[in-house]
Amino acid sequence: MNKTLIPWVKNPDGSQGYTWNPITGCLNHVNGLCKGGGFPCYAYRLATTRLKERYLENPNVASPFTKRFEPIYHEDPFYPRFWPERLYHPWSSEPRGIFPCDMSDLFGIGIPEEWTRDVLNLCRLHSENRYYLLTKQPQNLPRWSPFPDNCWVGVTATNEETMQKVIYFDDIWAKVRFISFEPLLSRIENPEGLLATLVRHIDWLIIGAQTKPYKPPRIEWVDEIVEAADKADVPVFLKENLKPLLKDDPTATWAFNIDPDYAMRLRQEMPSAR
Repeated sequence: MNKTLIPWVKNPDGSQGYTWNPITGCLNHVNGLCKGGGFPCYAYRLATTRLKERYLENPNVASPFTKRFEPIYHEDPFYPRFWPERLYHPWSSEPRGIFPCDMSDLFGIGIPEEWTRDVLNLCRLHSENRYYLLTKQPQNLPRWSPFPDNCWVGVTATNEETMQKVIYFDDIWAKVRFISFEPLLSRIENPEGLLATLVRHIDWLIIGAQTKPYKPPRIEWVDEIVEAADKADVPVFLKENLKPLLKDDPTATWAFNIDPDYAMRLRQEMPSAR
């Protein structure tokens, strides 16, 4: 495991949490699904640059599930790979907050079910920890439900179309269910529908901007989502990369909380569940 800078990955005591990657790679980049705004995700960029040789040395590659993927089977460093030596992480006296497979998608296209099962079994075994499970393929979540109480299950939504995938939360049980609007690329056109979704399904929201290149959402897009979350009593975590968008708008009081020292802090709320 590695200490992470991902700000919403918190240990239960509020300190910074960890990432853990027994699986790397996915096939979203082949299908053009991870190129929000036309740019590949950070995991793909790392896999094809700094980590490329290390990934290509790993022979534990998922078998191609269609002939379409056979030409890139071993040659693509971001093709799904399993790292059995990483499957077990050490016990800790302090509960940890862990984001499994941030360099992959645990429920993604081309990930063998036995790999996903091994990871979830370990999450279940380490009940003292909190695990953040985030996917772009929520249609695959129901087969793994119900999830252990220590697993928070989330869906990435970048626009109105991808937010529709939240309907798959109807078919799962998880103690905490969340949406990560990161990066938020367009307005959610139906605020009333968003509010109904939050009331029915959601325990937490994360909102962030596209980075590399930096492309912040419009402030009114964020405002509308936060307003819906407040009406639904859903906690909101605003990422630091939204600050340039907010700093010059004195009316954006909805984006801040006042801490005990009377300082204005960006809203970075967590659900109350363990």
